Amino acid sequence: MVDYLIFLAISTALFALFALGLNLQWGFTGLINFGHIAFMTLGAYTTVLLSLKGVPLLISAVAGAIVAALLGLIIGFATLRLREDYLGIVTIGTGELIRLVVNNQELPVGDTWTSGAFGVQSYPIPLSTEPNLFVKFVMIGLLTLLAAVTFFTLWRWIRTTQISRTTDLGKRTTSKQEFISRLGVGIVLAALATAIYISGVIGLYNYNPKAGLMLVLLLVLAFVYWRLEILVRSPWGRILKAIREDEEIPKALGKNVFWYKLQSLMLGGAIAGIAGAFFAWQLGAIYPDNFQPQITFDTWIMVILGGSGSNVGTILGAVIFFAYDALTREVLPRIVPLDEARLGAFRIMVIGLILMVLMIWRPQGILGKKEELTLGK
Repeated sequence: MVDYLIFLAISTALFALFALGLNLQWGFTGLINFGHIAFMTLGAYTTVLLSLKGVPLLISAVAGAIVAALLGLIIGFATLRLREDYLGIVTIGTGELIRLVVNNQELPVGDTWTSGAFGVQSYPIPLSTEPNLFVKFVMIGLLTLLAAVTFFTLWRWIRTTQISRTTDLGKRTTSKQEFISRLGVGIVLAALATAIYISGVIGLYNYNPKAGLMLVLLLVLAFVYWRLEILVRSPWGRILKAIREDEEIPKALGKNVFWYKLQSLMLGGAIAGIAGAFFAWQLGAIYPDNFQPQITFDTWIMVILGGSGSNVGTILGAVIFFAYDALTREVLPRIVPLDEARLGAFRIMVIGLILMVLMIWRPQGILGKKEELTLGK
C-alpha cells in the first residue's frame, strides 16, 4: 500500500506540474494548445539523452526545460498570429510530428546511435542509491516542512473566505457557498497530504528510490506553484488576463500582445519540459508511444475540472483525475460485469459524463471564477 500511494503521489504531482504549464497558457492567457505533449516529449528525451552522456541530472533537466521553451518560441513565431482554432490545429500537429520524428530517427543513446522506436533505457535516476541515515532524516525533515507549508497554505486559503467584504451599501457580507466549497476541498487535500506524508516517511526511512523521486517532485511542484502564484498576481499576470479577455484592450494601452503571448507559451512549455524529465524518471524507460496525444487531452480534463485560471484548481483537477482512475480500477470490476477492454471504455464514458454535468452545473470548474470564464468565447 505504501508503494502504491507513492506511485499515485508521483503520478498526481507529475501531471499537476504538467497541467500548471497548460493552465498558464490557456487559463491565464487564452491560448488553445492541443499539442502540450510536445514540450513534455522534448523535455524527457533531452534530459535522458544528456544524462547518458554524463551530464549531471540537474543540468540535464534544466536543458530539457530550455529546449522545450525554445520549441514554444518556434511555435509562437509560427502560430500566435493565427486565430484560436487554427492555433489549436497547428499545436496538435506539432505534438504528433515530434513524436513521429523521435520514433523514426536514430538517437545518440550513450556512445551509440539507436533507433528511436527501440526507446531509451538504463538512464540515471535521481536518488536511486540508498543514502546514509543522516541524509534520510534530512529528507524526512524536508518532507515534514513541505507538509507543514501545505497545511498552512490550505488553512490560509480557506481562512480568506471568512474575511468580510464591504459592499457599496456598507454591509458586511461573506460568500457562504465559496467558503463551503473551499472547506470541502481543503479537507480532502489535507487528508491526501497526510496519507502522502505518512507513506513518504515510511518510504524514505526504509529507503525506496521512488520515495526520493517523490520528494524531489513535490519540492519542484511547490516551487513552481509558488512562483506562478506570484507571477499571475503581478502586473505581468494581469496583462495576460487582459489578453485572455480581449487582446484589443492591452493593444490600445500600448502593450506588445504578441510578446506576452510568446512569453506565456515559452514558460508553460518550460514547465512541461520539467514535467517530462520527471515522467522519464518515473517510467525508467521511455518510448515514443509513451507520449500519445491522449495525455494532452487528459491534462485538459484536469484543468477544466479544477477550474481554468486557478492554480489550486489545476492541482485539484489532477488529484480528482487520478483518484477517479485509481478507484474505478479497483471498484468498477466488482460492480459492472464487463471484460477489461469494455471496462476501460466505460470508465472513459463515465468521466465524459461527469464533465458534461460539470459544464452544465458549474462551467467555470470547481474552483474557477465565473466572471473570468473563457470557455464560451
